[in-house]
Amino acid sequence: MSENGHPGQQLIDKPEHAGLEFPPKIFLDMEAEMLEYIEGQSLRVRFPVKERYQNPAGHMQGGMIVTAADNTLGPLSFLAIAPNVTTQLNTSFIRPVTRDDASIEVLATITDRTRRQIFMTAQVMNPAGKVVALCHATCMLLGE
Repeated sequence: MSENGHPGQQLIDKPEHAGLEFPPKIFLDMEAEMLEYIEGQSLRVRFPVKERYQNPAGHMQGGMIVTAADNTLGPLSFLAIAPNVTTQLNTSFIRPVTRDDASIEVLATITDRTRRQIFMTAQVMNPAGKVVALCHATCMLLGE
């Protein structure tokens, strides 16, 4: 556990981008745990599945699944490259995250980069290792 009381955060050093809060507050609110960081390539994070994230059918709400993916893609982009903003985030849902699933894991990977853009994917998996959602993100670099 890290000094701020959140598990898994000791894997990486805070990026030195002036004025940026890292990790974002919502990352901490969701009790995210950083599992693996491969510098400039990928980040794997675990998120607990909480009852308050459930929709009326008892499945994890799609917006919370996307939030978990965004909370993995965003930190990866900030760790790998200068400050940037997400310009596109597309998600395909494959299977539900049920109330029996204790957690989900998100593996975010940088797939390509141009001078002004970063292209990434995220796989969201249940505890059995089955993909529950796939995300594709495009980020635009800020400044030079």
